[in-house]
Amino acid sequence: MSTKTDVPAGYRADAKGCLIPESMIKPIDRTRDELVKEMARQARIVSDGLREFKARVFADINAFVELSAEQYEVKLGGKKGNLTLFSFDGAFKVQVAIAEHMIFDERLQAAKQLIDECITDWSQGSRDEIKVLVQAAFQTDKEGKINTGRVLALRRLDIRDQKWQTAMKAIGESLQVVGSKEYVRFYERIGTSDQYRPISLDVAAV
Repeated sequence: MSTKTDVPAGYRADAKGCLIPESMIKPIDRTRDELVKEMARQARIVSDGLREFKARVFADINAFVELSAEQYEVKLGGKKGNLTLFSFDGAFKVQVAIAEHMIFDERLQAAKQLIDECITDWSQGSRDEIKVLVQAAFQTDKEGKINTGRVLALRRLDIRDQKWQTAMKAIGESLQVVGSKEYVRFYERIGTSDQYRPISLDVAAV
């Protein structure tokens, strides 16, 4: 095995770190190696540029929001919320969104137990659709995580049962915000319509 720093002249390290004499490497393999490395180098440059652009965009937006607040002699504190900025002619708009990452703590298990008891109590009735909704809400994905939206959707059901209401309260109290991430998206107006299309910064979508 070898590392990039100790590859002797006349050799190249393969993907497993084994030293291969350059004379034994086919021309097409050399050309592929050069092509991939050059494209990866350019991709890094673009990636670094996007990272710098994103940081500059958020800095400029935050500075503008502060400037706008100063017009009303207001000092803002904490994180900025979601907002949309339009150009004067309406040709472009910039949207900033904050997506919160939420998880449930151990109180969700208590809520699930109460819900199960409700379903047992209702077993004589015709509430199979509720049972299906509950089962779907508490299904986990491949990573063993519960879909937050499906669980919270249970709280919109108009069920007056006191035990159910207690379970819904437990669900609400078990929800914890553990982080957030800011997103910025750019749009341009389509002709003179009121419709906008995104200005993509995703290589796959360009």
